Amino acid sequence: MEKTIFSGIQPSGIITLGNYIGAVRNWSRISEQGKGIFSVVDLHAITVRQDPKELRERILSTLAMVIASGVDPEKNLIFIQSHVSAHCELSWILNCYTMFGELSRMTQFKDKAQRYADNINAGLFTYPVLMAADILLYDTDLVPVGVDQKQHLELARDIATRMNGIFPKLFKVPEGYIPSVGAKVMSLTQPEKKMSKSDPNPKSYISIIDEPDQIMKKCRSAVTDSENRIAYEEGRPGMNNLLTIYSAMTGETIEAAVARFEGQGYGAFKTAVAEAIIAGLSPLQQEYRRLMADPGYLRSVYTRSAEEAGAIAAKTLARVHEQIGFVGR
Repeated sequence: MEKTIFSGIQPSGIITLGNYIGAVRNWSRISEQGKGIFSVVDLHAITVRQDPKELRERILSTLAMVIASGVDPEKNLIFIQSHVSAHCELSWILNCYTMFGELSRMTQFKDKAQRYADNINAGLFTYPVLMAADILLYDTDLVPVGVDQKQHLELARDIATRMNGIFPKLFKVPEGYIPSVGAKVMSLTQPEKKMSKSDPNPKSYISIIDEPDQIMKKCRSAVTDSENRIAYEEGRPGMNNLLTIYSAMTGETIEAAVARFEGQGYGAFKTAVAEAIIAGLSPLQQEYRRLMADPGYLRSVYTRSAEEAGAIAAKTLARVHEQIGFVGR
């Protein structure tokens, strides 16, 4: 049977190489197994204060990047989360079946509460429940996620299982899909941390629309260590990160890459990593620029997709309403 695949991406900044390798690129690949339903999750983005004009621009930019990354809008749905109100409605219902203790254990909440100590809002705390609603609305089979979202996916599975115990066969319990290589790309300046589009240091990440000379400079200045030896080993996060990126962008195994660059110094290897990134991103960048020059086409994609996604979500919501005891409309 055809599988349903759901995933979302926040419009909180330019998509990084880490987002591309760890998530968005896999959307195209995994959607070949069934029907892909992909969302620019703008509701999630506002847990952090946003400039309205910039947010609006980033939503469209993110949508264009998803399409440019290879997700075919003729075969998949690509919509803006806030255009399907069922996400918010189901989120409230799921909130009532989610334990406070479960949410308090979410590591991303703890991290963001420290980073945004002056804005620890309720949305930041209940963010994982909205993510569960995103997934469960579409009877999702597979959820392609980076390892940093695995805990949230497990919560969605727990909520679905708990509610199925009360209301039999209410939700399909989804499975996660995490790629074996490149699932978590780290910062170029602090390789112990995940590469993040919200990092204030632009040298720490590669944007998928960075110019070739920017990519080359960032790779050459990437933090490694003093060994000047190409090997994937424990305790060498900078080197391991560059090998992971090289492997993900070329398709060559890490072992083969280590053998290829044996005896060569960091300079040659970092240049090769940059060249692999530049070559891999070039077609995507060309398509992104073409899409951004055609806002009418982008509107047609997200409008049509939201209508179809909304119809699917309405059926799920009606089933939930009936089973939990709401009066039908």
